[in-house]
Amino acid sequence: MAFAVHRHDPPAIEVRINFGVFAGREATAAEIDRLAEWLLDEVGEVSIISEERHEIDAQVEASVHQVRIEIGAEGLDGMAREDVERRILERAEHWARLCVAERHAEVTDGV
Repeated sequence: MAFAVHRHDPPAIEVRINFGVFAGREATAAEIDRLAEWLLDEVGEVSIISEERHEIDAQVEASVHQVRIEIGAEGLDGMAREDVERRILERAEHWARLCVAERHAEVTDGV
C-alpha cells in the first residue's frame, strides 16, 4: 500500500487551484473530467490531482481542498512552455469560477 519514491521528475508545468477556499467543497469527478477535456485541447497529456492538503505544525492545523494540474515535458509536444502555461492558467481559472458559480457550499462559523 505504501511505498517510497526515490526519484520524482518535476512537471514542466504545475498549476494549483485553491478550489475548497472558494467553492467550500471538493471538486466532483464530473468537474475534473470537464477540466481534463478543456486541458487536452491544449496539451497531449495531463495529470489532475484532487487532494485535501493539510499544513500542520505544533500550534496550527490548516486543511484545504486543492486541485493540481501537472504537465510533463512530453505533454508540451514542442510548444513553448510559457505560452502553454498561460493558456492552462486561463482555462483553470475559468473552470474554477464556473464550478463555484454553478454550486458552492455556504461556509458557516458553527452557528
